[in-house]
Amino acid sequence: MSLSTEQRHTIDGLYRSLDADGTGTAVSVIVKTRGETCDIDCLYCYEKRKEAPGGARVSADQIRRLAAIFKGRRLAVELHGGEPLTAGREQIGEILAELAGLPQVVRVSLQTNGVLLDAEWLDMFDILCPDLRIGISLDGDAKGNAWRVGYDGKPVYPRVAAALNLLAERGRSVGVIAAVTPAVLDRAEEVLDHLAGFGSVNAISFVPCFDSTIRRSTALPSRRKSASRLLQQATVNAADGPAWAIHPDEYAQFVLAATARWITAGYFARVKLEPAVSTIRRLRGLTTGFCHFSDLKCDHVFTLYPDGRLGSCDELPWPQARLTQLESTADEPEVVRAQQGSLLLGQGKALMDKCTACDYRTTCGGGCVATRWRQDPADGHDAYCDYRMRMIDGVAALLAQPAHPVGAWCQSLRWRPRTPNSMRDVNAFLARWKAPDFVDSEVRLHTSEHGNINTVGLAGIHEADDLTPAHPMWQAAIEPGVWPLVDTVTRTWGLVTYDSCQGHQYTGADLAPTGMRIGLLARDRQEYARTAAALCRVATFASSLLPAGFEVNVGRSELTCESTGTTTPVLDLSLDPGPGQGWDGYFSRLHEAAAVLAAALDAERPKADSSCACPLPVSTEAAEGVLR
Repeated sequence: MSLSTEQRHTIDGLYRSLDADGTGTAVSVIVKTRGETCDIDCLYCYEKRKEAPGGARVSADQIRRLAAIFKGRRLAVELHGGEPLTAGREQIGEILAELAGLPQVVRVSLQTNGVLLDAEWLDMFDILCPDLRIGISLDGDAKGNAWRVGYDGKPVYPRVAAALNLLAERGRSVGVIAAVTPAVLDRAEEVLDHLAGFGSVNAISFVPCFDSTIRRSTALPSRRKSASRLLQQATVNAADGPAWAIHPDEYAQFVLAATARWITAGYFARVKLEPAVSTIRRLRGLTTGFCHFSDLKCDHVFTLYPDGRLGSCDELPWPQARLTQLESTADEPEVVRAQQGSLLLGQGKALMDKCTACDYRTTCGGGCVATRWRQDPADGHDAYCDYRMRMIDGVAALLAQPAHPVGAWCQSLRWRPRTPNSMRDVNAFLARWKAPDFVDSEVRLHTSEHGNINTVGLAGIHEADDLTPAHPMWQAAIEPGVWPLVDTVTRTWGLVTYDSCQGHQYTGADLAPTGMRIGLLARDRQEYARTAAALCRVATFASSLLPAGFEVNVGRSELTCESTGTTTPVLDLSLDPGPGQGWDGYFSRLHEAAAVLAAALDAERPKADSSCACPLPVSTEAAEGVLR
């Protein structure tokens, strides 16, 4: 990929440049305390694949210099590796003392494999940095940690588990980063249960091993190969990649299974789960500090190595990600200029281009630039986007129907937020719907070729509350083209509709054409789950009978109550133009397509304990010979 300078642009809402907002945002600095030097030899370690010289240590002076460069900007510093504790207590103590004295440092964290962690380390942390956040790398249970071994090839799980128990005894809470490999696939519930069973664990982040493009084992500085490197060599296939790699779709299934367990087991009350929490926050329209879901991506993440290299995110390819040399960098503007001149970062921003027209952009946030880089350009890029959409759809289902987690596996219902999508008083509307003898006040119906509006009869057009089947003008208020669908779901299915439209081409108006749709407002989560499954069956059945150029879609969305500000999960059923179909062709056969959909609705009913038309995930065959 080759980009001109003009193409290195900021993608609004997806990728924010460091110079876009002065010093208003914090930056994250990953301090590679010992470079790639580590006391264990995980087979999938991406740091060691950089083949950079090791053995050196980041100094307190370098930390001081780093703070001077970013003077006036808040810093979140993470001591990382390799294994940071191999720097020794004296060196780490000096670094922590320096960080503690810098007012611009708002957070200090330590990511460790836990093997060296003991009471003396914790005593030092308590004295020098009581608020130090500790992260432990552990891939679930003993079986899941098959790839995390010492140089002797033996598992390190027992020592890490002991460290987690020690942390619990000391009253410390820690986060766990767990790599998702074939060793944990199809065991999400079991793995989550195991990690949540440690009293010290209050956060779990499942990260994928999307390493299918790796074709050779990690090089060694000497001819002598350790037992761990021999194991790695045996598991890296030049044709198929490493045995620890997974496909994005497998990761999506794992995350959804783990999230469902997190909800049903009640772990959400005490354990933060990623990427579930960030997905939920974005579904709710909230922000998150997780860069995969935020616009504070690679321009706001830096990596410092012991030899003074200062670059972007450590997961980007190096040395291309290098920006400057610490000791020769004067200030932040110099760093910004290096970013602006970086071809790698320019190309990273370009990966966001396809996101600008995506329906999921406000929820997905564009994902991880570095992970996208690691995908095979031939077929992996779309697979990455597919997994993000699949994960969002599934988490949206779990939020809407937590007691029926099977809905997370439905691939017919997609997250399709409608903006704006609000009603004056949702509870009052449902109350009127439940009272068949209740008659609303008189309303007037304003009709036009662009749609119907219920008015209160005042001068001009002032919308009235939505009508219910008990009102004498109920059918007249529904556009005739969509009436068969509305009549079936309200009278035959017994559901509540909050919106409907027969579709309009808006000829001569400065409006985009819109297709036929109906919106369904469930009375409770049980009804929602039954209705969602039934709509999936309807969509699957009708799709094979629709005229060419049509597709039926079922979307999950939320309806906002204007009087309370609360949101309610809703379902939207629509007839849309298929790929390559224009609006003229759509409207020429819409009546025929609507009749097919109405018949499919009439043939179905929401049923208790019934499933949708989508198959449940097939168990992935366990990788053969996983480090027996």
